[in-house]
Amino acid sequence: MRYSSEGWFRNQFGFLRRQFLQDGELPFTNVLDEQSVAPALDAIEFAWKDRIYTPLVTLWVFLGQVLSADHSCRSAVARLLAHRAARGESVCSAKTGAYCQARKRLPEAFFSSVVRHVGRKLEDQVQKNWLWKGHHVYLFDGTTTLMPDTPENQEAYPQTWNQKDGAGMPLARVAAIISLSCGVVLDVGFAKYAGKNQGEVSLLHKLSGIFSAGDVLLADCLMCNWRVLFSLKDRGVDVVTRLNKAHRKADFRRGKRLGKDDHVVRWSKPTSIRSVDWPTYHTFPDSIVVREARIHIKQPGFRTRSIVVVTTLLDPIQYPKEELALLYRARWHNELDLRSIKSIMQMDCLRCKTPELVRKEIWTHVLAYNLIRTIMAQAASRYELLPRTISFKGTLQTLEAFQPMLAILGEGNRHCRQRLYDQLLTAIVTHRVGDRPDRIEPRRIKRRHKHYVPLSVPREEAKRQIMKGLSKN
Repeated sequence: MRYSSEGWFRNQFGFLRRQFLQDGELPFTNVLDEQSVAPALDAIEFAWKDRIYTPLVTLWVFLGQVLSADHSCRSAVARLLAHRAARGESVCSAKTGAYCQARKRLPEAFFSSVVRHVGRKLEDQVQKNWLWKGHHVYLFDGTTTLMPDTPENQEAYPQTWNQKDGAGMPLARVAAIISLSCGVVLDVGFAKYAGKNQGEVSLLHKLSGIFSAGDVLLADCLMCNWRVLFSLKDRGVDVVTRLNKAHRKADFRRGKRLGKDDHVVRWSKPTSIRSVDWPTYHTFPDSIVVREARIHIKQPGFRTRSIVVVTTLLDPIQYPKEELALLYRARWHNELDLRSIKSIMQMDCLRCKTPELVRKEIWTHVLAYNLIRTIMAQAASRYELLPRTISFKGTLQTLEAFQPMLAILGEGNRHCRQRLYDQLLTAIVTHRVGDRPDRIEPRRIKRRHKHYVPLSVPREEAKRQIMKGLSKN
């Protein structure tokens, strides 16, 4: 490791850990440890001796940038200046150039390695009562994010086909594997919004190596296809999803009956599978065995609806139909987790101007999200709660209020810092999530915003049209 000095590394690393409650006597304090950062640092090909923006300092500043309401580089550098001044260290430049160059120097693998290690370490330590029937259940879904309209971003992540050139913004597809037990993100995949092998199913196949035998994947109906079910079950990974009626129909008169509207049936192999060559296709079996269970959703005052849950969990005694229904209902947490990252952490529109930096920005958002989830797990463990019952936004707001004091208290104030940690965890568990599974809200806003005509031509062209109008007047 090319540290400027071992003591300096430990000092910077210790400060990073204290910011996210990774020291003291709290549980999960080894999620962010030297074993998670040191291998990532070894992959860096340059030395950083006598630099202000060492990799750990750059990572800390980047984390503060994505967690702040103001995502500007100027604000991020200002926080570093305030921190160095409070510790009596030499003052560095307030300009953002050195920081931006430091972010650019760090490889994407540095960020992704830390994210994956932190996510896996937290998931491996979750309490048994947080699991579903002893299984680690993982959610998978995708979303999109916008980025600045630069030629590099447009080439890597083009705008949608129905927008005029220069009138749209680059759009990337982002898919994530998230733990149902504690909400931590274990891995992330990127793709263009449209094109061959750019969809969510393709991203799932790329990320599926993270699963182990005995895990359960909980996904929407888009993942209910023959290849996904076979490829995961072949590795000992079970799937719970919803029947995609566009591809198959459920006929409960067929197969082995397990109960009312519950049976085991064979799905024949499709005549062709997209993105699979013929030699590979012929290695697949002719059929797979799946379980279909019809679930009736009853709500007072409304017509009863029904959905068909498809799963490779075939035992009706160990996995009753009613419990499968409750598990599939928990898939909604996936939507809430993605909303937390995109809306609460403001990842819906990124700021970096090159594709590589865009991906680094996404990885940093996910790392900050995972570290917050770690603090929520600490609070849940301390007060014997489930992490899903604690508000993510409430935790983020509370941490923002406590972090300045956490930064001031150094190693010599361990007792005061531990007392501050205890007060922080107490404040976090105060903000609970309401149990409102049937809550419905219209996707409308009451506040009227100023009316702006959408930009239908490139901005430079719009400016020229305005100048022409002014010249005529």
